[in-house]
Amino acid sequence: MPHDNLRVLAHPLRLRILSLLTGAALSAAEAARELGDTQANVSYHLRRLHEAGLVEVAEEVSIRGGRAKRYRHLPDSGRRLTTRDPGEEKLLTKAIAGELLRRAVERAPERPASLTDAELWVDPEVWAELLSEATKLSERLHAAAQPPRTPGSVRVSASLALFELTQEPE
Repeated sequence: MPHDNLRVLAHPLRLRILSLLTGAALSAAEAARELGDTQANVSYHLRRLHEAGLVEVAEEVSIRGGRAKRYRHLPDSGRRLTTRDPGEEKLLTKAIAGELLRRAVERAPERPASLTDAELWVDPEVWAELLSEATKLSERLHAAAQPPRTPGSVRVSASLALFELTQEPE
């Protein structure tokens, strides 16, 4: 069942939480330590993401006599989000742009990278093929995600936004 609110994603911390939970199931306390935030704040945002169906409870563990839920993000879950509100899409785009700016400061300049920004016209068949390839690349990247600081892994940033524009610029 589609969730009609992209607004749940339009918060920078929620985007960071989703990225973190793609590679590992973590509790609010574990995620808070990794993100440098408070457990209460991360817990609040985890509940919002869970309500939207973007994270699932992967397991419950005993910690110091209590119970803690570990959450995991399923990358396909975002496909259920829809909106007819251009304001919500604008909020999400703004959050993603802010996250890209935050990450860009941490870019390892000596390492290879790929950056493309373009507004262009292409054949519809070529567009469909490229969109399919980009979707597969995104799926592969999410499937390859590992827990934070896994020995032998590298920390990377990936932001991919491909969409068709209206025929006439505004």
